[in-house]
Amino acid sequence: MSRRNFNDLQAFVTVAREGSFTRAAAALGVTQSALSQTIGGLEARLQIRLLTRTTRSVSPTEAGERLVRAIGHRFDEIEAELDALTELRDKPAGTVRITCADQVLKSILLPRLGPLLNEYPDIRLEFDINYGLRDIVADRFDAGVRLGDYIDKDMIAVPIGPPLRMAAVASPSYFAAHPRPGVPGDLMAHRCINLRTPTYGGLYAWEFERDGRQLNIRVDGPLTFNSSPHIVTAALAGLGVAFLPEEDFAPHLEAGRLVRVLDDWCPPFSGYHLYYPSRRQPSPAFSLVVEALRI
Repeated sequence: MSRRNFNDLQAFVTVAREGSFTRAAAALGVTQSALSQTIGGLEARLQIRLLTRTTRSVSPTEAGERLVRAIGHRFDEIEAELDALTELRDKPAGTVRITCADQVLKSILLPRLGPLLNEYPDIRLEFDINYGLRDIVADRFDAGVRLGDYIDKDMIAVPIGPPLRMAAVASPSYFAAHPRPGVPGDLMAHRCINLRTPTYGGLYAWEFERDGRQLNIRVDGPLTFNSSPHIVTAALAGLGVAFLPEEDFAPHLEAGRLVRVLDDWCPPFSGYHLYYPSRRQPSPAFSLVVEALRI
């Protein structure tokens, strides 16, 4: 009985997921021409078109989509098992991919994982800085970081940070020209700096709570951003009132460059969690990452 070589199937899955022969060839360590010949040979063997090619992009056909769904996860499982074999080595090894926001990378992940890399030099970490709610299974990440309230029920969630609080702030120069709000509704008369949520595309409604009473305020203003660092910069420039987790403003609040208001309307809420699929078989490297981050 002849044995099949599944290299062409792995090559196809990589191209379909990357949406590019260039990126897929780099990931596989082959030339683009060799990869194109491999895919062409697979399509000829199966006698069906698997990829639609244009000058700008590559996408699976209906048959290609069906094949990716059928076999793509099998290659993921094989890779996971190969990674798990590192436990038989003297030292854990392998790459751990994590998607997260910039602030949590700087405040939590790098400070805690830096010592791990020094102790285990064969472990590699890859971070994807993203403010949306990535599908870590579909996008082939080992884990992601989100606030505890936004994690799907079928995921394992490990707390990696303390509870957080939101903060409404503006610069001293802004409040010199505008009265400080006493209740959340007063913000309707202020120039506020909006956040457009990357996942849903809508403007974030500012959430306040006091004595069990919850208020969602739709603010207005001249500026809208889709990431928090630019909101902080705009607030420092005196361009309006901003509303983000207090850790984003912490050094500027301590230095007096920003002033906090409505503090009694911002109770603590669940902080950052590392999350990953419950069905995942963790590699030794990934297990070390989880333990280094767990609080």
